[in-house]
Amino acid sequence: MTIQDKDRYNFGKIQQKLRRQVAQASVDFGLIEPNDKVMVCLSGGKDSYTMLSILLNIQKRAPFSFQLVAVNLDQKQPGFPEHILPAYLEELGVEYHIIEQDTYAIVKEKVPEGKTTCGLCSRLRRGILYTFAKQNGISKIALGHHRDDMVETLFLNMFFGAKMKGMPPKLVSDDGENVVIRPLAYCREKDIQVYADGMDFPIIPCNLCGSQPNLQRQAIKHMLNDWEKIQPGRVENIAKAMMHVVPSHLCDKELFDFAGLAADIRKFGT
Repeated sequence: MTIQDKDRYNFGKIQQKLRRQVAQASVDFGLIEPNDKVMVCLSGGKDSYTMLSILLNIQKRAPFSFQLVAVNLDQKQPGFPEHILPAYLEELGVEYHIIEQDTYAIVKEKVPEGKTTCGLCSRLRRGILYTFAKQNGISKIALGHHRDDMVETLFLNMFFGAKMKGMPPKLVSDDGENVVIRPLAYCREKDIQVYADGMDFPIIPCNLCGSQPNLQRQAIKHMLNDWEKIQPGRVENIAKAMMHVVPSHLCDKELFDFAGLAADIRKFGT
């Protein structure tokens, strides 16, 4: 087997693995159901490109029909190559919409120089996408967060928010009007990177927030990478632990009635 053949073989295995993981996540959490109209949020990064690609692949094989609509929010960042996504999606033959909203100017005005822009940027983006979804009959909003994102968010909330809270594979928005899904919930970032490299997606970097140094999420990512080097499989175990929560062995009195807990003296006789 030549190097080129081996690369094709490895790519095929990764593609099959990602497709299987997305399909399993959908079954486990009810992510995509018959007649859904799924809005695939496309940022131009490797994760969202991979999500769209795998969902299109699954759509062809699924035992029921569902619709995919690719949506990109053009936030009017200086130098944003606005021609790339339309050209890519037209070649792919996918229904798409480009929403143009100058959130860049708002973020730059509101956030002091040197401060992290991610929080405000994500809130503005979320509001715009939710509004579009409601106006266009969207039943599910698909985001490109993967397993590593979910683990990182758990630690971010623990370290900086004092909450044991992560990113669920499926949730209802705060206004109760939108269902958000994360089809890549079981997928590892390194597998997505291999797939994206093999597909040669036209990646668009985020120059608004992605280039900022010393972000809290980057610090968490480095910590988890170091842990993985010391003990391979540790991050995988953390991800599995998020699916096997034992409230009686934590300390949240809202989830478990510790005050009402008592031994059953009947088991010991009189």
